[in-house]
Amino acid sequence: MRPALRLLSNELIERIVAEARDVLSKLGVEIHNQSVLEMLADHGAEADFESRRVRLSQDIIDNALKTVPGSFQLFDTLGNQTHDFAGDNVYFTPGSAAINILDGATGQMRRPTTADYIRYVKLTSGLRHIASQSTAFIPADVDERISDSYRLYLSLLYGEKPVVTGAFTVEGFEIMKDLQLAVRQSAQALKEKPLTIFSCCPTAPIKWSEVTSQNLVDCARWSIPVEFISMPLSGFMAPVTLVGSLVQQTAETLSGVVISQLASPGHAILYGGSPAIFDVRYETTPMGAIETMMINCANSEIGKHLGMPTQGYIALSDAKQLDSQAGLETALGAVLAALAGINSISGPGMLDFESCQSLEKLVVDNEIAGMTYRLLRGIEPREDFPSIPIFEELLREKHLLIADHTRRHLRQEIAFPGPVIDRATRARWLKEGGTTLGERASREVARLVASSTPSRLAEESKSELTRLMTGEARRHGMDDLPPRDGAGNSR
Repeated sequence: MRPALRLLSNELIERIVAEARDVLSKLGVEIHNQSVLEMLADHGAEADFESRRVRLSQDIIDNALKTVPGSFQLFDTLGNQTHDFAGDNVYFTPGSAAINILDGATGQMRRPTTADYIRYVKLTSGLRHIASQSTAFIPADVDERISDSYRLYLSLLYGEKPVVTGAFTVEGFEIMKDLQLAVRQSAQALKEKPLTIFSCCPTAPIKWSEVTSQNLVDCARWSIPVEFISMPLSGFMAPVTLVGSLVQQTAETLSGVVISQLASPGHAILYGGSPAIFDVRYETTPMGAIETMMINCANSEIGKHLGMPTQGYIALSDAKQLDSQAGLETALGAVLAALAGINSISGPGMLDFESCQSLEKLVVDNEIAGMTYRLLRGIEPREDFPSIPIFEELLREKHLLIADHTRRHLRQEIAFPGPVIDRATRARWLKEGGTTLGERASREVARLVASSTPSRLAEESKSELTRLMTGEARRHGMDDLPPRDGAGNSR
């Protein structure tokens, strides 16, 4: 039996959804994009072009919910399926768009570079329990106007896993779409085998900016899946109660569903978010707070009730180092998210309120994900009945280390973590150097990066990726891309 978590009754879910629909039909949603306003008005929404507020009728919402897919798949750069966002399937992806990296050598946060990003992609390629890449942090050695497309470029050039990403500008979408076409070769192939998921973020309270709403429409028209990242802040930019925040998050996400499905019926989406409570003591938005985790899990219940696969920013920490708080918050979030059946769990590697990524934490979080997957397999009998024969053998042999039963079921029953997790005796631990968690994590990062193999993407596709990215960089005043091979060369 797969263990599961429920926080909301069906009756409460239905009430939250009904209230959110009421908000959209009576108060409306603010849209700062003329073409999206016109599209909504053309489909019967009550649009006030002066105030930019649109009221969505119940029929418009119902029609959008009828066309949204209940599941979709994701594929790597080679065209192999890696994800099936259906039912309670769970996948982990690193947290995204951090502005800092925690330097494993110095223990200090700093701005990341291209070299850091390449190490990250190589590392992620070797993490068995992390199913996809994300554009995890923003290299500071390129013009900020190409930072979104540049991260996707490096991800596709050096890694094979699909990418969770997003565009910061309307113009940025074009090059990011072209980079994907360079991998897939045609729009039809990209539609049949999606390679990325774009994050599309409404603004609290219940608003869509020009950029995010245009990105959403562009993704829909190119059949690029999106994840909705609504970000209510309980007690600040959303009601302080968890239910009130869920009403707002539901309204914001439903408005995105409507835009998506009007732009392209059947467009694949993840019903997600990055909610947080607001800690009035420090004026911070703690992602490691239990209430934040509860909103994430409950939001997934609402999305599944509406028939959509789900996402959540959870399994991350507000700590500033790889310490006990980082482990506590990340592990608790990962377990709760998995038990709630959140299909795409975003967050591993992240620290400091989503602003910092740590490669060392990412390898630890990979182990947390592995333990979580073992939990999801639950407890099942494996030739355990009748039990008398195995106990007779135990009494006779005084152990079961080499019993046939042990050899048949050891690997299914017990998940053995990698070298980051210490399970040695104290004597052996001391003999092997008495290493700390941070030291073991740094060693594992170095091992995985050194042992990584080049992406098997066709060389012509790699060349086209570089041609496209170089052209985009020069369009924004850069003579060339930063060196990538340590010898001052871009190739």
